[in-house]
Amino acid sequence: MDSLEYLEKLEIELFLQGIYDWYGYDYRDYAYQSIRRRIWHRVEAEKVSSILELLDKVLHDTSCVQRLMADFSINVTEMFRDPLFFGQFREKVVPLLRTYPSIRIWHAGCSTGEEIYSMAILLKEEGLYDKTKIYATDINADVLKIAKNGYYPLDNMKKYTSNYLQAGGKDAFSAYYTATNNGVRFNPCLTKNVVFAQHNLVTDRSFNEFHVIICRNVLIYFNKTLQAKVHQLFYESLGMFGILGLGDKETIAYTNQADHYKELSGKHKLYQKVN
Repeated sequence: MDSLEYLEKLEIELFLQGIYDWYGYDYRDYAYQSIRRRIWHRVEAEKVSSILELLDKVLHDTSCVQRLMADFSINVTEMFRDPLFFGQFREKVVPLLRTYPSIRIWHAGCSTGEEIYSMAILLKEEGLYDKTKIYATDINADVLKIAKNGYYPLDNMKKYTSNYLQAGGKDAFSAYYTATNNGVRFNPCLTKNVVFAQHNLVTDRSFNEFHVIICRNVLIYFNKTLQAKVHQLFYESLGMFGILGLGDKETIAYTNQADHYKELSGKHKLYQKVN
């Protein structure tokens, strides 16, 4: 690492420490290159000349910190994303859930909520929704509002319908939403058993015991230290024989908890806690 790279790294560390000390937002263990790109994007957007100048603005301008938090939030999602994951969930997990008198599912890092509605539709079609409580959490309050409202662009429905059918959908996907002038609104009955709440995987602790935890394509933005912390949180939050679902580029392998799970679907990242 040359002197300029070292100086930039030091500035980024100071920046993230300042955000943590002043606002309590902890991004110190996010993947370095990802967070570096997002900081420089905000430097350019705010028309300041350096990372430390951005820090000064963030510390004195709460509207600036909100824009920064929006940059730091990863909100890439869609209905029935990676359809085969949901197909495997129907095949491998639903039979287990049928044996429970009630079901608790945690979607950690739920973003704008497309995955929540996907799960609700799946559970409704399998006759399990009425005995399920879904906890939908994210660090970003703005995306939680979008998730709770259930309004999405009409242009996305063609892609979402295709995903739904590939995931084993049993009905007409259009039966689950109503078209409006501005897009579509998903049926409010799909969120009657959903609790939307802010939760920070970096700093917050477990808040219940769950039968299923879904956290897909979130851990890839964390460094190994933070990944290990979150895996421990999930392990402690899962009941015995509970299910952990991860993203396609994530794995339980090489974690301290690896020996405590068995693969239900290694290819589609579904794991069951066994001890």
